[in-house]
Amino acid sequence: MDLQLRLPADIDPHAVELMAENGLVDLHIDSLISTRLFGYDVLRRHGGWPLYGRFFGLLDLPRLRDNGVSAAMWSITTNPFRTSAGRWQAWQANLTAFLQLAHSVRSQLAVARSPRELTAARSNDCHAMLCAVQGANAWQAELQRDVHLDRVLGDGVVTRATLVHLTDSALGATSSPLSLRRDKHLTQLGRSVVAALNRHRAFVDLAHAHPQTFWDTVAFADHDQPLIATHTGVAGVTEHWRNLDDRQVAAVANSGGVVGIIAATMFLHSRPMANDVGLMIRHLEHTIQAGGEASAAIGTDFDGAIVPPADLRDGFGYLRIVSAMIRRGWRDDRIIRVCGGNFIAAWSRLRPADWQPMAAPSIPVIGN
Repeated sequence: MDLQLRLPADIDPHAVELMAENGLVDLHIDSLISTRLFGYDVLRRHGGWPLYGRFFGLLDLPRLRDNGVSAAMWSITTNPFRTSAGRWQAWQANLTAFLQLAHSVRSQLAVARSPRELTAARSNDCHAMLCAVQGANAWQAELQRDVHLDRVLGDGVVTRATLVHLTDSALGATSSPLSLRRDKHLTQLGRSVVAALNRHRAFVDLAHAHPQTFWDTVAFADHDQPLIATHTGVAGVTEHWRNLDDRQVAAVANSGGVVGIIAATMFLHSRPMANDVGLMIRHLEHTIQAGGEASAAIGTDFDGAIVPPADLRDGFGYLRIVSAMIRRGWRDDRIIRVCGGNFIAAWSRLRPADWQPMAAPSIPVIGN
């Protein structure tokens, strides 16, 4: 993080100091979508994107480093309208592209499979890339051949997966209005995926899940492992099909997991109010109220075809979030926890210091 960077006047200098010293972990970014679709180069600094600040073009590696984002879950999102075989092929190609990106600038990027490797990456001044999956139905073809996903999860590179995205899948039902299934339960195939994620100690991500699929998963999953909801709003602030209610927040918190608050305006408010970073702060504070201090985290969904609040679109969004926390009178320890400490504590329970994957990783990772 460049402490000499020229910053907008509303960025609190203490926010810069906190992030330089402690870093920030974003639980969901979707920048790989624009890389695949448009050839967007996430390794160089951008500005003046045609829809700058809306949908895509929000992030790149220089801007992540400017903001002190020391780690992020980089999501691999697979088109749900492909055939199951097509989704499997796309998943393999997208995973290969993820690994190649991480390997391309090893002086600045590193794959992290555990908190230990995240710490090692940061010690080497590298941004830690955590591989995440948006829609585990990408693996449906493997499951239908009675493969137990060990070839997908055995090397530990995948750190978490959602069961569904914006459409229903063979695993369960989505919370979105696009859900057409009458039966909203977690399916047998969905239970197989949850069991595989538990076996390899990867997070089961409850973001996007219909309430029935959500509660089925809570009941079925290994109760000794934390659950996670990486990018969502909370219904206690704004009622919306995308947002978790207080009981759901508490269920994730009681498992030892965290809830990442999204930066998508349409989920953060449903009535006219100031369209600024304060929307995220309200949802974070309600998450803490419903789930406790250890339950809140940040999962922006930047580059996920979302429209963030107006003041989070200029490349300094993370520092502006932290500045808003400071203005609200948050203690430094709370800021540090919400900006990554809570997540790392949950991940440390899932993959403690003595955790080892079943197979070697596809590329070298710092810390091994």
